[in-house]
Amino acid sequence: MWAGRAAVLLLALALAACGRGDAGGSAPAEGPIRLTYWSSQNPQERELARRLVEAWNAQNPDVQVTVQPIPAGQSSEEVLLAAVVAGTTPDLCSNIWPGIVSEFVRAGGVLRLDTLAGFDSLMQSRVPPALMEQFQTPEGHVYQIPWKSNPILMQYNVGLFREAGFETPPRTYTEFLEAAAKITKDLDGDGRYDRWIGYRDIQPIWHQRYFDFYAFYIAASGGRTLFEDGRLQLDTLASNRVFGFFQQLYRHGYFPKSKFQGNPFVAEKTATEFVGPWNIAWLEENAPQGLVFDYAPLPVPDGYDGPRYTYGDYKNIAIFSSTKHPEAAWRFAKYLVSRQADLLLLEIATQIPIRRDLLTDSTFVAFFERNPRLVPFAEQVPATRGIEEVEGLPEILDAIARPFEAAAVYDAYPPEEATRRAAERIRVILEWNS
Repeated sequence: MWAGRAAVLLLALALAACGRGDAGGSAPAEGPIRLTYWSSQNPQERELARRLVEAWNAQNPDVQVTVQPIPAGQSSEEVLLAAVVAGTTPDLCSNIWPGIVSEFVRAGGVLRLDTLAGFDSLMQSRVPPALMEQFQTPEGHVYQIPWKSNPILMQYNVGLFREAGFETPPRTYTEFLEAAAKITKDLDGDGRYDRWIGYRDIQPIWHQRYFDFYAFYIAASGGRTLFEDGRLQLDTLASNRVFGFFQQLYRHGYFPKSKFQGNPFVAEKTATEFVGPWNIAWLEENAPQGLVFDYAPLPVPDGYDGPRYTYGDYKNIAIFSSTKHPEAAWRFAKYLVSRQADLLLLEIATQIPIRRDLLTDSTFVAFFERNPRLVPFAEQVPATRGIEEVEGLPEILDAIARPFEAAAVYDAYPPEEATRRAAERIRVILEWNS
């Protein structure tokens, strides 16, 4: 816990050293209001932000926006926390992980949005009620604008599955393991596997567990998350099953423990990958001719027959309390979630806006007809879950990452012990932060 907080404080000092000249709200006494907007670091979202700001500035001479990517750091969450501590936040940012918002709120770093004119009507017209509840504080307040979701699905190599005798993707753990036994092979006869059913980054880094343990936990538990009203409510059976599933994959060598140079799915060294829609454009550009791929929900435990849930990987928009122009920032934020901005989000970044009736809204119908691979992701959005706003989420996910590495990857102890250790450590963290 202290290592993470120390890193944030060091980063805060570095940001503070840069001074407040680049901070949000530094408008001159005369002339247009000037806002600073931070986007994600990835190239597609940088291009999206550039295009949106260019159009906004041309149409709104009274409010001019400067866009820049979030400064580099180990994670955008740490950079943003450090900026809050240092007082160097922009006016607004569109790369807000919901799990960190509670820490911004405690630090007084973000504006409460549900008091702004038109906020409730915008949310009611845009966001499904079941999803909106995930973005409220326990008191029912809102400090973030739901923007986009990247549901985690299973990307699979259609050809490799057909070659192994499977016409449809695996639905259950048993089906996945049966496919793994046939797809994982020693192709060159040197006594070692050189093709596998899948691959995950096994480093015990907290944010990596969103794309294996946590996404699979949500799927196995029927859409449950780890907390309820700030208290740990771990579904022990679902956790045991997920740890056990990955333990089987690593025990039998169906997932490698080594790292790859390059993308193993593109090289057809692996047959599956657990990804969001951002991967489609890259894969279409880089996949070799003849590689046929598709998307399906994550496998679930045998006997599960409920809705197919997954991790939503949401990123939202926040207005920071450092802004000197909250009304102008709110105007710009509403523009960022307009229909035309959402269409650009789809076209440039291939990411899914959080929007009611996305697949039937006339603004987007033609796009999805041209891009059918994105349809499964758009269909999945209503059955996504995030993670609750509790203090110390990086440390909490680290408490899962360590037994995941020990039990699932290296078979050091049974799944039940992995669940017990994770739960015990999480309770200690919650007590420490209370």
